[in-house]
Amino acid sequence: MPQLSDTRDLLILGGGLVGMTLALAAAKKGIASHVVDRADPASLTAEGFDGRASAISTASWNLFTNIGLAESLEPYGCPIAKIAVTDQLKPGRIAFAPEEHEGSLGRMFANRQLRLALHEAAAKEPLIEWHAPVEIASRERGEFSLSATLCDGRVLEAALMVGAEGRGSPSRDEAGFKMASWDYSHRAMIAGLDHSKPHENVAWEIFSPDGPFALLPMLDGPAGQHRSALVWTVDEKDAAGVLKLSDRAFLAEVHKRMGDLLGELALNSSRSSYPLSFQHTAKIVEHRLALVGDSAHGMHPIAGQGLNLGLRDVGALVEVLDEALRLGLNLGDAQVL
Repeated sequence: MPQLSDTRDLLILGGGLVGMTLALAAAKKGIASHVVDRADPASLTAEGFDGRASAISTASWNLFTNIGLAESLEPYGCPIAKIAVTDQLKPGRIAFAPEEHEGSLGRMFANRQLRLALHEAAAKEPLIEWHAPVEIASRERGEFSLSATLCDGRVLEAALMVGAEGRGSPSRDEAGFKMASWDYSHRAMIAGLDHSKPHENVAWEIFSPDGPFALLPMLDGPAGQHRSALVWTVDEKDAAGVLKLSDRAFLAEVHKRMGDLLGELALNSSRSSYPLSFQHTAKIVEHRLALVGDSAHGMHPIAGQGLNLGLRDVGALVEVLDEALRLGLNLGDAQVL
């Protein structure tokens, strides 16, 4: 006989940056969530920088402020004062800088730092019940409620299921959502760089025939070393070779593309790579199911807006659910969604 867990308002599948922000934003409105994730939280927040970083837009920062995260995150964010765009470092670059009243163009954070702040806040929030690492055996969406059965036999019940598992979302695929997608046949190479010259809070987008090359300003390291995050797009057929390069050879290739822009270079993280594709679902709601973040739409990282779009999904969905509560409607009601 499966053991029945308490029923909550939301069953959020995926406890990543978007899923966990949703749980916290919902909790601020008195909405209780089950958050289910297959990853081990300890491995996601382990010591060390893995090179992955995100540009948090002003709108996303306002959301973090509203859910009480800004204070703990503030010391770890590097403001982006300017974005410089150039064709292979040739003369004649374009620079985007905000007007004085507009503040910064966003802040750069190591993803680990964002996860730490979210996990700490979620652990203190009684309206969030967090189940991780755990696999889901089955999902059921009924007329009046829904449930997910975990592999250990526990059954979690809720009014609305939210798919926040990312690009390969099983809840989206199981619901049969139609998706437009294409593969860019490129991979993003990710690494953290130390450099001898300060970045002066400038983000660089360097375009070349074999793909864009981005340098994103990060806070200085513990010993005052200047730091940036690298996102280098390479053709899929060249990716394996680039990953096999020794650190020294890899840095030589990086230097070839950015010249002496930031001086001498050293790696401060491991190197990783991600296949690049675009995908978008035709619709993002179904009976008692809503999609948020990359489950609904995944884009090329050159725009730097994938996570911010996901956080805008969070803001929009919580607004709709809050309104539904005020009107006394069921949160999974088709009219609400």
